Amino acid sequence: MTLSPVDQETIDQIVERLSPESRVLFITGAGMSADSGLPTYRGIGGLYNREHTDEGIPIEEALSGDMLLRRPELCWKYLAQIGRAAMGSTFNRGHQVLAEMEEHFAHACVLTQNIDGYHRAAGSRNVIDIHGDMHSLCCMACSFEESVDQIDEAGIPPRCPECGSIVRPRVVLFGEMLPADKVSQLVEELEGGFDVVFSIGTTNVFPYIAQPVLLAVELGWTAVEINPDRSKVSHLVDFRLPARAAVALDAIWDQYRGSGQ
Repeated sequence: MTLSPVDQETIDQIVERLSPESRVLFITGAGMSADSGLPTYRGIGGLYNREHTDEGIPIEEALSGDMLLRRPELCWKYLAQIGRAAMGSTFNRGHQVLAEMEEHFAHACVLTQNIDGYHRAAGSRNVIDIHGDMHSLCCMACSFEESVDQIDEAGIPPRCPECGSIVRPRVVLFGEMLPADKVSQLVEELEGGFDVVFSIGTTNVFPYIAQPVLLAVELGWTAVEINPDRSKVSHLVDFRLPARAAVALDAIWDQYRGSGQ
């Protein structure tokens, strides 16, 4: 994907807002992992753009905490699809850029909706994976937990080797509460303030994902959106790059380093 002259001008303006003293927040969604070969869930190329699943129910219902309790085999059918995609690939250049930026700026934080674990795999350390990580499994009845690199679809839903109960991924399903510790971490980060907030590859449909961008607009922090498609905050940001995450981030980072900062 080639960036247009207009995009290059926008990149120049974004780079002018960055310095080694900057505090930067990166908010990432499914579009962040699109260059790893993972489909987004909604938006351009969305895996779940169709209205219903094979069973004729909304995907939000299939991937809900209630469905996991009532029909774990159905919920796990779609969890396994996500797990197979996430564990069948790895991080891309965009993830690497964010990890490199963390070493350069005064403070950097990644708030991600993604459950693929790619940010940490790429080297980012200050990561709030607000929806959890598909690689982490835990028993719904006892204290058993494990980290996995693949989902055995022959054994869906998986059973606990210690008590025989259903095992689930340590992720937030629809209808479930966000982890209190990660919410507290996000609140603490926002209270510390940021100079630049990037919204990358997300439709911003969840209020807690859009909130940092709204806060940036309110408090005068620079707000940047990187997304081929428009989102709920596109009309609010200071700068918008309608490009894929890896392409845009690599271009911003190259331009920044070339500026001698």
